[in-house]
Amino acid sequence: MKFFKIAAATLVLAASSVQATAQSALSEILSNGVLKVGTTGDWNPMTMRDVATNSYTGYDIDVMTQLAADLGVEVEFVATDWKTLVSGVTSGQYHITGSASVSPSRAKAAGYSDSYFSLATVPLTLKENAGRFSSWDDLNNADVSVAATLGTTQEKQVKEFFPDAQYRIVEAPARDFQEVLAGRADANITSNVEANKLVAQYDQLMIVPVAEGRAPTPIAMLLPQADQVWINYVNTWITLKQEQGFFDTLGKKWQLLAE
Repeated sequence: MKFFKIAAATLVLAASSVQATAQSALSEILSNGVLKVGTTGDWNPMTMRDVATNSYTGYDIDVMTQLAADLGVEVEFVATDWKTLVSGVTSGQYHITGSASVSPSRAKAAGYSDSYFSLATVPLTLKENAGRFSSWDDLNNADVSVAATLGTTQEKQVKEFFPDAQYRIVEAPARDFQEVLAGRADANITSNVEANKLVAQYDQLMIVPVAEGRAPTPIAMLLPQADQVWINYVNTWITLKQEQGFFDTLGKKWQLLAE
């Protein structure tokens, strides 16, 4: 009798394992031949959308294109925005996202891959404000307005870093740095990665010369939380690509950090 109970339990575990594999996004991707990737298209140099051609370029785009190639499938980029980034992956609109800051709030609903990059937050302002802002404390004043984009990590950080300042929270496709350029905000905060690109693109902007960036944060991909089969595959792929120097090569290509 004991033998039959053990055998029955083994069969149940085996069936559960087969069912979990069958339900994995990995099985769906391989079966349908398409990897669906959620991307915002508004984070230079990670993901940038060309409205005219509805095509994407950037670090994330190269990463996901290579992941699809190694899976032997096509890649399909699904437009999303920061406030729906997590819900898109949890509802099955896409199998995975491009780079996203690792945060406890997102981890409550979605799974994360291993991290392959990290960044820090820095403030941007107009060059004409160089004499006014030279530290984090200079921005934390009642007469200063600081912008952030809804749904981003910076939306929460702006309230944490500057409790005495005013906030301008804008919703995509509007962007926080555009508020600074238009004179509707004195500053905005963003990743050092994007900040370096923005000051190169817009002569009016400068990075406030703070002693150091704040909130150093690992970057990873968002995946369905319960899909350990898919998460395991992606993590194995990341480890192999790190050993091969893939991420280092891409970092240099897209100049993720200033020289």
